Amino acid sequence: MANKSTTGVLKQLATALFAMILTSAATAAVSEATLQKDAATQLAALLRGYQTYQADFIQIVVGDGGDRIQESRGTMKAKRPGLFYWESKAPMAQHIVSNGDEVSVYDPDLEQVTVHKLNSDVQATPALLLSGEVDNLAQTYDVSTRNVDNSTREFTLKPKSPDSLFVALKMTFFDGQLQEMRMEDSLSQISIVSFDRIVLNADIAASVFEPDYPAGVDIIRDGS
Repeated sequence: MANKSTTGVLKQLATALFAMILTSAATAAVSEATLQKDAATQLAALLRGYQTYQADFIQIVVGDGGDRIQESRGTMKAKRPGLFYWESKAPMAQHIVSNGDEVSVYDPDLEQVTVHKLNSDVQATPALLLSGEVDNLAQTYDVSTRNVDNSTREFTLKPKSPDSLFVALKMTFFDGQLQEMRMEDSLSQISIVSFDRIVLNADIAASVFEPDYPAGVDIIRDGS
């Protein structure tokens, strides 16, 4: 039978071991938070370097079973702060324009325009990361990063809000240029946007970001 002295030592060792486990868990949590903050800071630095971004794109939507649901092609332009233009061609024609105050979505097939205020919910739309505020990414997303190779780097963003438009967004950069955005929604559908003919930081006329749609279309505004 262990004497009181031995029992006391064992208790002290158990207490010390428990304290070490707690300390290790706390350190791991702090390290994870630091890594996420560092990744968010690095991504913000990359995006902040894009005063303007222009590219052609191809967008493919894949269902949860892996089947291709939709494919569209078009052009996009973005300019800080808050200016954005997106035009997809037929048969999935759509025009999206942000003038810094409002976002207008024009659907030619429906002859309808939907206008949204550029609030925090709309600014969280993945493509608007190219023209919107990026200084507080760590407050909105859990951000991680990895180097695919010497030239390619991936950032994964997972929204902290349960009401987000997506559950995960992967942004892939090649030599500092954004090449692809891959978004997964709550239905496990994946939207892949690949960019080509990329032009960085060239001047874009302000008129590009003003809504322009035919007279007579139906206009639906937030709250109306």
